Amino acid sequence: MAKILCSIIVIFSIQIISGQGASVKIDMLDTNWVVPEGAVFEKFDNRETLLLKKDRATVKNVQFTNGTIEVDVYANTSRSFAGITFRKQNDNMEEVYMRMHKSSQVDAVQYTPIFNNESNWQLFKEYQAQVTFANKGWNTLRIEVHNQSADIFVNDKKALTVDHLRTDQTGGEIGLFALFSNRFSNFRITPKDTVQKPEKDSAIAVDPAMITKWNITKARPYEAEKLDFKSFLEEKYTTVATEASGLLLISKYVKKSTSGKFEKNVEEYIVASTTVHADNEETKLFSFDYSDKIIVYLNGQLLFAGNNSFRAKGKQYMGHMGDTVNTIYLPLKKGTNKIHCVVIDKANGWGLMGKLK
Repeated sequence: MAKILCSIIVIFSIQIISGQGASVKIDMLDTNWVVPEGAVFEKFDNRETLLLKKDRATVKNVQFTNGTIEVDVYANTSRSFAGITFRKQNDNMEEVYMRMHKSSQVDAVQYTPIFNNESNWQLFKEYQAQVTFANKGWNTLRIEVHNQSADIFVNDKKALTVDHLRTDQTGGEIGLFALFSNRFSNFRITPKDTVQKPEKDSAIAVDPAMITKWNITKARPYEAEKLDFKSFLEEKYTTVATEASGLLLISKYVKKSTSGKFEKNVEEYIVASTTVHADNEETKLFSFDYSDKIIVYLNGQLLFAGNNSFRAKGKQYMGHMGDTVNTIYLPLKKGTNKIHCVVIDKANGWGLMGKLK
């Protein structure tokens, strides 16, 4: 009864002072959290802690817009991920996590937007940072959120600035994320009411040659031997816009049949198409990048197939998307030409970008 009363007081306090900028601690008690199977609340190191073995835990009855979120994570040198989720709405959210086994490496801390329960870190290599963690005791992760940007600190040292939170959501639930077991304690928030609606991405690329709209299909399981170009012509397509950079965030628009299981996901694909008009027969350069795999057709003719997936080219190969790193020449006929890109993904980021010159 005492635990229940305590959690009610904490939640009620958060709701009352959300505009006052006061810090509130969310105790590690089962009455305050929605947790996945296998999560354990227990005393450790003279603290109330949550041992989260996988997946996400969410604070009950709390909505977060702007302010500060902090948590202590016990040192862990085994391969694992430990972080904070915020502005969660259904299966879309912002996520920042520490990879303590990667201490002092360039990707020790990462930010990713989550769309339809899928991580997208391969698409945003600019949002990772080198951090040295304490290998004993506790490491503190702090995120200061202001409208559509966030500053990330580890042990009170600034590690990373995210200049554009990619979901463009202005509020939602908050919680924790872990993969391969991590222990959390001392979760606290300092809310601020001020929030501005995000400016809509105009989808006008810095490079005017970028393709900024694609027609895409829904997701289907990928089986190479069953892929049939003729079936692409019978598909129903939806027109979607890229980010201003030209990056098409496929998971933002398409939900997989299996998601959130990382490398245990089933490979799935969509077809992305665009039309190119030519006044005469000519050749154009198509520059593109993708994640994880791609097959490119022009007017039904196979021109390119590639694999850019995680560890496809060695154990340390991350499969990050860059900026149009593949090039092929397109022999265009006079009139209407169709490019079809089969984009295949298992996990960590489903993306496409391309330009024509």
